[in-house]
Amino acid sequence: MPATDDRGVAVLWYDALREQGIEGIVCKRGGAGYPSGQRRWVKVRHAGTVDALVLGFTGPRLRPHHLVLAVGDEGGPARVSARLEPVLAARVGEVLSGAAVVGERRAEGEPYTRVESDLVVEVLAGAGRHGTAPSS
Repeated sequence: MPATDDRGVAVLWYDALREQGIEGIVCKRGGAGYPSGQRRWVKVRHAGTVDALVLGFTGPRLRPHHLVLAVGDEGGPARVSARLEPVLAARVGEVLSGAAVVGERRAEGEPYTRVESDLVVEVLAGAGRHGTAPSS
């Protein structure tokens, strides 16, 4: 496995190897081992963004726990977002406060409140097997 302690070389690899399907790079201290059960290495992976239509939410409307999304133009199954941070949950709750509720549904086995909304959000969509937004 190639290794370097030169940040410029690491950035070059990160940028250049993406086209070959490389997910990203791993960063660690030069002499650091890989201790079992501990995460001391950091993976820096490529990620882009995609637009997603908000279909609904889990938890309370004014501070939702998760959003339920239709990701991209694929028309695939609804996806449940990662848990929202408190400040973001409050901001999203304000926007969703006026949306009409159209019932209860399930996405990825999770019950959620379906709303009538034209709210579109930008979500991370990682490259490779460790994507930051689920994809088909």
